[in-house]
Amino acid sequence: MKLTDTIGLVLRNKENSRVLSIAPGQSVYQAIEKMALEGVGALLVISEGQLVGILSERDYARKVILKGHSSKDSMVREIMTSPVVFVTPRQSVDDCMSIMTKHHFRHLPVMGEDDRIIGLISLGDLVKWIISGQAQQIEELEGYITGKYPG
Repeated sequence: MKLTDTIGLVLRNKENSRVLSIAPGQSVYQAIEKMALEGVGALLVISEGQLVGILSERDYARKVILKGHSSKDSMVREIMTSPVVFVTPRQSVDDCMSIMTKHHFRHLPVMGEDDRIIGLISLGDLVKWIISGQAQQIEELEGYITGKYPG
């Protein structure tokens, strides 16, 4: 569990790798309701099988609430982030952390070579991955120091 591990590996080990989406013509209210029900902070926006955007709680806060618009009268297509920055399963955890930091994103879609959506990686997923790697390394070092190391 290192920074050089691939996102594909992270996705394979992720507890819940369901890809949640919404259509661009649905209301923002429906999207926020789905996010709350599923306990997520972002939804992919899919139209005719293609990724056309991503909608996050941040989009909602900045483009609906702060502008005094109604979530029931606003459509997802009006506030979604598009075009979507995405990664491939071959990219590293470190690559994704850099992209997220540079663009101030908390979520990155993962696309396969056939332009198929494989999953969605969150900043929380990456932090959990890194912490697990550090815990494993600490355990190995403690084993080495106490003589329990099998080497």
